[in-house]
Amino acid sequence: MVSFLDLDELEEEDKLLREEVHRFAAEVIRPASLELDRMDPEERIKSDSPYFKVIKQMKKLGYHKIHLPEDKGGLGLSSLQRYIIMEELGWGSLGLATAIGVDAIPFTCAALFGPPELYDELVVQWLEGDEIHGCWGVTEPEHGSDYLIALREHEELVAKFGRANVIAEKDGDEWVISGQKSAWVSSAPVATHCGLHVQLKDAKNFLDQMFCIVPLDKGVRKGKPVDMLGMRDDPQGELFFENVRIPEHYVIVAPGFFYGVFLDQLLCLTSCGMGAYAVGLARAAFEEALSYARQRVQGGVPLIEHKNIKLKLYEMFEKIETARYYVRKVMEHTYRKIVEQKTFDASPRHARCAQIYAKKIAFEVAHDALQIFGAYGLSKDFIIEKLFRDARALLIEDGTVEVLSLEASEDVISNYEKDYYDVEHITKWY
Repeated sequence: MVSFLDLDELEEEDKLLREEVHRFAAEVIRPASLELDRMDPEERIKSDSPYFKVIKQMKKLGYHKIHLPEDKGGLGLSSLQRYIIMEELGWGSLGLATAIGVDAIPFTCAALFGPPELYDELVVQWLEGDEIHGCWGVTEPEHGSDYLIALREHEELVAKFGRANVIAEKDGDEWVISGQKSAWVSSAPVATHCGLHVQLKDAKNFLDQMFCIVPLDKGVRKGKPVDMLGMRDDPQGELFFENVRIPEHYVIVAPGFFYGVFLDQLLCLTSCGMGAYAVGLARAAFEEALSYARQRVQGGVPLIEHKNIKLKLYEMFEKIETARYYVRKVMEHTYRKIVEQKTFDASPRHARCAQIYAKKIAFEVAHDALQIFGAYGLSKDFIIEKLFRDARALLIEDGTVEVLSLEASEDVISNYEKDYYDVEHITKWY
């Protein structure tokens, strides 16, 4: 499939990287994802599950290190190369792509923002082995996407959000953590460590929090993996913290002003990742529809000869190409600001837009692809049925598109450059 990546005349190294990742996605990730999708939730998290086999292979290839700069244990990748890897992983499986993504969050944050002793104690083990698995503890029974809204809402409204469900209290040189994260924590049932957002016991508002790494072996109870509609190849489940103690150096971002900056910029990074995965998913759905339309004969000719199918395939192609180009450009900006320059001023509105737009495109394309399949698209005999379910789940995962849009709108209203046009002049016209 000719894409903007090809039109940009990729370096030979980038072409080889794309071929290598795509081959792995086609031969290893996709077959495992289909097997996991059909398994019972409890079976997916057993030690002999295809989930662990694929994650270990991905780590052997270094896919968990792609977000780090070379001096922190990364692979020395460009933003384009990061994007190439993530789109191909999303093409193979949205669930397993998300799994390797959330696996990286606690340890990547620890490497970029945490104390040196935490890097030596945990990050090195995670970089060099395959026995440590991370997850990202954000959503709670009473708080989901409102974690995002709180970043830019008025203080009066944030004060009404109530308390978080997971609370931390300082006790000497340790922190004591209690409470529950919701059933929607991706990879929680299979993780060994959690990158945890936790509110202070004496917090004055909802954002009076910290971010820390919590080992899940002592004092933590895991709920049963949930039987989800989509993304079934990345197990999700609850986490219950029962007076869990962690040392001070396990705190990556301490309470205070920088926590808000950190959360905002972390969401910029995750938005780019989810955008890339969404483009990969959309491309997978499009390619399935294109292949099916070439083979399926209806009305005496292949579907591909019907004008309405031709138009629909073109529209799908157009959506994927525009989404790919936009997400890739935003990723380049975001990684430059956060990972390379360390100025931590990546544009939230552009990053959220990359995720929102790509998610919508993925669902629209998967929907149209399934329609081209007709009744066969409703059958589990074709992968398009799974791709459609994953695309639908994507509209909720990592923040609903509605809340992400509202959060981005506050940034647009507050920070969009007014000197692009004469606001007073335009107002007079009306």
